[in-house]
Amino acid sequence: MTSRIVVIPTKRAHSNHAEVARSIGVDIIAGRHAEGARLPGDAELTATFGVSRPVLRESVKTLVAKGLLTTKARVGTVVRERGAWNMFDADVLAWHLDAGIDKRFLNDLAEIRLAVEPRAAVLAASRRTEEDVAELRRSMEHMRLEASNSAGFADADLALHVAVARASGNLFMRSIGHVIEAALRTSFLLSAPVEPADRDTVLLWHQKIVDAIAAGDAEAASGAMVYVIHNGMRRHEGTVIETATAEASVETGGAA
Repeated sequence: MTSRIVVIPTKRAHSNHAEVARSIGVDIIAGRHAEGARLPGDAELTATFGVSRPVLRESVKTLVAKGLLTTKARVGTVVRERGAWNMFDADVLAWHLDAGIDKRFLNDLAEIRLAVEPRAAVLAASRRTEEDVAELRRSMEHMRLEASNSAGFADADLALHVAVARASGNLFMRSIGHVIEAALRTSFLLSAPVEPADRDTVLLWHQKIVDAIAAGDAEAASGAMVYVIHNGMRRHEGTVIETATAEASVETGGAA
């Protein structure tokens, strides 16, 4: 995949202040309000959105709490630098999908997954219950039944990764998994293994995660998870990994 922006529309907000917050948030993330820039005044914004000042102020409070804005005396409301945004906030993630995600977003997502998911797989291998293993196998079966480029395949893929986080028994890992669900699902949709050989590789290595966790093999579970994430990153770049490459990695005991 190139650095082009891909827009994934999300659900609209249910209240006036939430919808105004979403609209301003998307504009900030899309760069229509630059970092360090001051937002238009209350009078202009209330006229633009057709809301009252209390509704606008509630919207601004929401964005301040999420790290996108700051309010300064005698200055006004200012857009904060990207590093201050709370990327684990479900709304902020959803607004990124609305604004359009690019290569940077997908790489950042993959990096946080590499920091968390292999360890979750290690813990799952030692803590999984029979119910956890059954859920992993159900997700795997659903992946096999769905077309590679379908929403059903992405949903089954997501369910498997969430099941690994749940099986880890670590509440923080479970929470992270649920918070980034929307971003992960989008990532899986964009990296769908369309080519038959690529689909075989994806299914093979997801099955290795399931089998390793079921067998209590922490090292194999972690290695398979690392491979799956890196393979997804390569597909975002437009590179297909052949099944033969995956098999060669098994023989050498390494994760590509």
